[in-house]
Amino acid sequence: MIVHLVDGTFELFRHYYGVPKALDKNGVEVGAVRGVVASVRGMLNFGATHVGVATDHVIESFRNQLWPGYKTSEGIAPDLLAQFHPLEEALVALGVKVWPMIEYEADDALGAAAVKAALDPRVTQVRICSPDKDLSQCVRGTRIVQEDRLRRTIRDEAGVIAKFGVGPGSIPDYLALVGDSSDGYPGLAGWGAKSASAVLAKFGHIENIPDDPTTWGVNVRAGALAATLKRDRELALLFRDIATIRTDVPVFESVDELEWHGPTPAFAAVKARFDSAVSDDSGRAPRRN
Repeated sequence: MIVHLVDGTFELFRHYYGVPKALDKNGVEVGAVRGVVASVRGMLNFGATHVGVATDHVIESFRNQLWPGYKTSEGIAPDLLAQFHPLEEALVALGVKVWPMIEYEADDALGAAAVKAALDPRVTQVRICSPDKDLSQCVRGTRIVQEDRLRRTIRDEAGVIAKFGVGPGSIPDYLALVGDSSDGYPGLAGWGAKSASAVLAKFGHIENIPDDPTTWGVNVRAGALAATLKRDRELALLFRDIATIRTDVPVFESVDELEWHGPTPAFAAVKARFDSAVSDDSGRAPRRN
């Protein structure tokens, strides 16, 4: 069996900025929810049998306690934020396993579910349905992969190395050095994608990078980078902790819990609400999640 794990938060943002508004009979926007549910239904109609969806029930998580600049719900459009909980309810009605995350994030649930599912010998492949670079750390060979459903591509371990210059195990170190503006931590001054990948390709992890730049043997501005790292190594380790997906989050006892058996009786009302919604093609300015 192939297990599909869907990043519900990513999908909700993608559909909110990619499809027209749709107001139900009460004037409540449901366009993004309708789009995500249709997308998941399409996946099921094309043969997906074991599916789980993770969402950020609240945007804030334990990581906000680690770094004050970490992402929050501030700045998210109210009519987008208001669709998170209805999405969870609609997917449950569809009969899909949903993990609404509060203390942790959707990425943590996806990573934990991927690791757990991959342990089952009946599972031939786990597909994390998200292009998010954070989730590249969860890729394992061709057994746990990332699927970009929009571009119809699969990123396995070789693909992670081709894109980032380092393997999945070094992705948290890579993100710690270069930073992640969407998550709200800056990385280290002077470190960019090329320098981080070159150094980490040789040393693997931040703590293995020597203070003495003459020992690096890579084609980067080693002196300046080493000085920054020596000064801010503890900060880099903090950023790595923030970037590390927690794979011990409780998600399921058996992969059988992810098997789809069809919509629940409650889905008829959900479908009726979506079918009666009136679309508005006024459009929105694009925003990246």
